[in-house]
Amino acid sequence: MPEGEVVDSTTMRRVMGHFASGVTIVTALASEGPVGFTCQSFSSLSLDPPLVVFAPARSSRSWPRLRELGRFCVNVLAEEQTELSDGFASSGVDKFAGVSWRPSRLGQPVLADVVAWVDCELWAEYDGGDHTVVTARVLDLGADEGRRPLLFHRGAYRLLESPQG
Repeated sequence: MPEGEVVDSTTMRRVMGHFASGVTIVTALASEGPVGFTCQSFSSLSLDPPLVVFAPARSSRSWPRLRELGRFCVNVLAEEQTELSDGFASSGVDKFAGVSWRPSRLGQPVLADVVAWVDCELWAEYDGGDHTVVTARVLDLGADEGRRPLLFHRGAYRLLESPQG
């Protein structure tokens, strides 16, 4: 690409879609009840101090509510939770209707049957173009070693294949 030309968003999405990622739902308990949103951009950032990073869209209506609360839980979805992911990606609906969850030790919603959960507090935010880059300090976490993660690759949900043996 010649210098000065801008990469178009369609090409960017197509090419970056070749990088498989997990799927998460970030949740918090507000005074009016639980809130949350689906977030595909999530990663471990630092062990000392323990930090994670995720990137909600600037258009998210849920992130400002979670930011205000300052504490939230990142739920790593399991392979059978595609409908849950889709439901939390929607706007204008009761995302928790019919969804089973329990409070974490610190009171944040941990969704039933997730692969892992990470209880966090807001550490910092940075400009990320059409997203906000959020770093969060890990306060508590856990995993279900028997579950397999839901993946997103090339624009669709994917499943982790069993090892050949």
